[in-house]
Amino acid sequence: NKRDNSLSKIDAVTHSSILHHRIIIASGYRNIIRNRILELRKALPADIHIHYAIKANPMPDIISFINPMVDGIDVASGKEMKTALNYGAAPDNISLTGPGKTDDELYQAVQAGIIINIESERELDPIIAAGKKYNLRPRITLRINPDFELKGSGMRMGGGAKQFGIDAEKIPEILGRIQKTDLDFTGFHIFSGSNCLNAHAIIEAQEKTFDLAIRLAKESGTGLKTLNIGGGFGIPYFPGDTHLDLSVIGHYLNRKLKEIKSDLPEATIILELGRFIVGEAGIYVCRVIDRKISRGQVFLITNGGLHHHLSASGNFGQVIRKNFPVAIGNRMEQEEREVVNIVGPLCTPLDILADKMSLPKAEIGDYVVVFQSGAYGLTASPIHFLSHPAAHEILV
Repeated sequence: NKRDNSLSKIDAVTHSSILHHRIIIASGYRNIIRNRILELRKALPADIHIHYAIKANPMPDIISFINPMVDGIDVASGKEMKTALNYGAAPDNISLTGPGKTDDELYQAVQAGIIINIESERELDPIIAAGKKYNLRPRITLRINPDFELKGSGMRMGGGAKQFGIDAEKIPEILGRIQKTDLDFTGFHIFSGSNCLNAHAIIEAQEKTFDLAIRLAKESGTGLKTLNIGGGFGIPYFPGDTHLDLSVIGHYLNRKLKEIKSDLPEATIILELGRFIVGEAGIYVCRVIDRKISRGQVFLITNGGLHHHLSASGNFGQVIRKNFPVAIGNRMEQEEREVVNIVGPLCTPLDILADKMSLPKAEIGDYVVVFQSGAYGLTASPIHFLSHPAAHEILV
């Protein structure tokens, strides 16, 4: 049904001149996003705070739409920080994360009153200096690189040597230094992986996250006002993938929050999600501009590709390339099918949208539709590569 609705939206704008250029309909329907957030609220404990990580899709219209429905916004650069502020997010509800924050970004965050997730001891000095300059008490958390990872995640962001966060074993020393400053330390941020469809693997990582946070807080004699347990909730992209079972995670968290009340009595528990909120709500549309046969294989060449949608090309974290769900948008009912390769216009063999897929037979002028495109699409892509026209984003 989602796909049928997607295509009705395509039909509604097919005759618009904008569709005759490359286009990403980013997070195509507001209702899908709204329902996903409502689904989270229903499945998870009421005490869980849901944050939207806008790196998944920082489109201003999406931020404006999502902001009233979530408890916070997580940003990963100075520009994302300004976008969040400009499109409705309150500074108290914004946190800045990222392994390479510049001094300018840190000063801006302090001045705006945004929480800074510190990922390196080096960040402390400019934050302290900014607090003195503006006569403010900067709010900070420590992002921890744990000694475990999220099993089965698309990208593992914890465990071992990582550029993300501060190694867990160094946290007591860092906290000792912070306690001698005027910084407002609020808690920990622990993110171990992303895009996992296994509820039990997520629960295992969350269990280890709670244990680590409690242990470090006790060792340091420090109370926690916040604990960001990361996200990692995945969406299905490929054949055989199944939707994440939120009820299992919700049942665990309901029990766990009661257990840890005595250890973390004042801590607000934050779940940070991006892809899970917007990923399934988006489609990418491009047009077939050539059709050719090379040694028996059919190639559909489009006016879009990896420079608009790096994830769909398989070059954004996939070890073995798999096809996103793809359709010929204006031939959904056509019975005649063929096995085709769908490629973009770039001078690289990496520019692939579909590899040997069985699809309705398409001709020049037809529309290629890539589903599951609401997250890590345009802004995660090399949009200036070969200087082809930019894609357009629309929220409908």
